[in-house]
Amino acid sequence: MDHLYPPIEPYETGMLDVGDGNLVYWEVCGNPEGKPALVVHGGPGSGCGTVARRHFDPDRYRIVLFDQRGCGSSTPHASDPSTDMSHNTTRHLIADMELLREHLDVGKWLLYGGSWGSTLILAYAEQHPERVSEIVITGVTTTRRSEIDWLYRGVGRFFPEQWDRFLAGAPGTPRDGDLVAAYAALAGHADPAVRAKATADWCAWEDAVVSAETKGASNPYSDRPSAARLALVRICSHYFAHGAWLEEGALLRDAHRLAGIPGVLVHGRLDMAGPLHTAWELCRAWPDAELIVVEDSGHMGNDTARGHALAALNRFAGGVSSASNAPRGPGV
Repeated sequence: MDHLYPPIEPYETGMLDVGDGNLVYWEVCGNPEGKPALVVHGGPGSGCGTVARRHFDPDRYRIVLFDQRGCGSSTPHASDPSTDMSHNTTRHLIADMELLREHLDVGKWLLYGGSWGSTLILAYAEQHPERVSEIVITGVTTTRRSEIDWLYRGVGRFFPEQWDRFLAGAPGTPRDGDLVAAYAALAGHADPAVRAKATADWCAWEDAVVSAETKGASNPYSDRPSAARLALVRICSHYFAHGAWLEEGALLRDAHRLAGIPGVLVHGRLDMAGPLHTAWELCRAWPDAELIVVEDSGHMGNDTARGHALAALNRFAGGVSSASNAPRGPGV
């Protein structure tokens, strides 16, 4: 974390009424006259964190963060089983981003995020390319059903014991069945004990997938506060059970719409959750993108990967950065 900027607090926050009874939390940090940048968090359902603010030079960026529907400080919260999930889809999130842009009077903004955040970034940018100045992604995903199947079944060949426990957490689901849909049903169950167990089992599996990166020092999914875990699992399983409401391969197919938008893709070669192949495919389909492969990084990233992302953000900000020690590596 050596390359990050010092901690910073927002100078403006709010709750944006996006319709359907939803209020989306947003905050703005940095320079009110700086280059607009939007942080798009992962999960789906993780919520924005304070560390993401520190990826930007606060003197040169107007940094916007928001909690996607149902998580973080947005309401209603998905940890409440009565929260209606039918108004929480990729289409709704794209519309929310546009409402937020208009609310903050932003003409164009840089988009930054990773994992699920990269899927949402690509979906938004392909629909509104005229609103995007640059894109920086760490950990590329497009949420194809093939990618979902890998994450919740295929990668189990590396973690067979843990995957068997994950499967057992959805009783009656065959080994070749729709395990994600089964968990989506359990995560929204009326019985709080059922929801709690499904949440614990799902997070244990997610922790197993990144265990080679954490070395047992932490459980990045299971260690979250209870309500945050409940919302994360409910939203994740809801989105992934529906293939994020995206036509299979659509984001790669329509990557030509990103023409003219400079992009930097930073991806770990050791990413077990989202294999490098997707980032490679995207870079080939998007002529203005540069792919940087970090040999010793996985899905959660490391200091080298973060350094490459910060270097890209500094470059896109223009001028001379105060974080001149952030490394810039060659593209692949």
